[in-house]
Amino acid sequence: MDTQRKESAVAAGPVFRFEKGKLRASDHLPVQEFPLSLIVNGKELATLISSPHDLRFLVAGFLRLQGFVKGLDDFQMFSVCEDFGVANVIIKGELPAQLKPALTSGCGTGITFNLQEKLQVKDQGSLNSGLRFFPDDLFALMDQLARFAGEYRKSGGIHSAAVGDGRTVLLYSEDIGRHNTLDRIAGEALFKGIDLKGKVLLTSGRVSTEMVTKAAMLGIALIVSRTSPTDLAVKLAGEAGITLVGYLRSSGFNVYTYPESLVMASPESLTSGVTAVILAGGKSSRMKSNKALLPYSGELFIERIHRQLAALFSEVILVTNTPEFYRFLPCRMVPDEYPGLGSLAGIHAGLKHSSTGHIFVVACDMPYLNSEVIRRMISKSEEADVVIPESDGGYEPLHAVYSRNCLPAMEKALQDGKSKIVDCLDWKAVTILSKEEIAGIDPEFLSFRNINTPEEYFRFREEMQERKVEGDEETVSLQR
Repeated sequence: MDTQRKESAVAAGPVFRFEKGKLRASDHLPVQEFPLSLIVNGKELATLISSPHDLRFLVAGFLRLQGFVKGLDDFQMFSVCEDFGVANVIIKGELPAQLKPALTSGCGTGITFNLQEKLQVKDQGSLNSGLRFFPDDLFALMDQLARFAGEYRKSGGIHSAAVGDGRTVLLYSEDIGRHNTLDRIAGEALFKGIDLKGKVLLTSGRVSTEMVTKAAMLGIALIVSRTSPTDLAVKLAGEAGITLVGYLRSSGFNVYTYPESLVMASPESLTSGVTAVILAGGKSSRMKSNKALLPYSGELFIERIHRQLAALFSEVILVTNTPEFYRFLPCRMVPDEYPGLGSLAGIHAGLKHSSTGHIFVVACDMPYLNSEVIRRMISKSEEADVVIPESDGGYEPLHAVYSRNCLPAMEKALQDGKSKIVDCLDWKAVTILSKEEIAGIDPEFLSFRNINTPEEYFRFREEMQERKVEGDEETVSLQR
């Protein structure tokens, strides 16, 4: 695998694979898409969208088949600069005076007029804000696309596309050109007065930058394809705020951007109105290594905690100032604004970035999460700003529920340089989950046990070999 392709994949972001109800990091790389600006006799003639190899052959063949040259003698200068993506050619004779429109080498010889310039920066990153999608719905929508194609298609070699909402296809089109299918949908939506903002686009063809740009202009929040997108399409989708899914088959699919927009919990088990927040900003001074990255049973602590929370909440946020350590996690990562002020700064960041009224906070070194304890705490949060459980060791503020109403007091405490969580709480608005109530669910109070030293870590591994912690192996099937 060449270095350039690796660098391109890194720039586009990590890829995740959804399979057997789980979303895990994948080493899959999208195909490369290389835009080459073609300048002929001093005039920009076309942008050729291609694979980045043997570009001189592409340029010469394109000009030959457009009828501009017949042999090598017609070239007076021939230069291809891969670093800048420009081919500069001088040919004998003059180009036709009226060359319109600009041509691209996409499927069906698509026509563009500087589409990407129409994608305003102010709109980027906002299309799928707050939107969540269930994997089962994507399978259902793609099944409908296949059925529509079977009903309407009279011959092979035709591309199809559809726009859906939830599990229902709203518009369907087909054409010999994959880009034309989206143009047809855009036109039909215009005639029928259908707003495409926040909708799902399904396509049978490869997703290129042109497809992503058009989707962004329509407000599409998620694109699903049966094949791979190009690397530049992935990059553009990330900038535009579009979730991009490819290689969707019955066994699973790849997620190239915004994996956090996919809900791993089943609709029945989903906890509404609350966002889960994992704090991963501690120094781990006693452990001498990053506690979040400690391995156990084929996964890391942070993966284990994320998996358990993803089975309960529609969104999981990781608060960290070192996101490069956690690129393998399919969740949104946010920094804290007050480095050095501990967990209070992390809770503040989680509340500030959450789209819900409450958050459930847990530290990255608490691997014994119990779903019933969490649900009990959330059930008490409707009439309280804070729900804190009590254990034999006292209150557990790093395994608690917090309301956005706490933000002003936390903000003031942090600005004053204070870092103790309990000192900035309005205790009149705090509900305590008593030891007695917790004991009925988690008799050994394992939910609040954290791992701080190597000795505790090895003891944890030994204990986990001997017991199956209640609720720990709870899984949610999202398979078809």
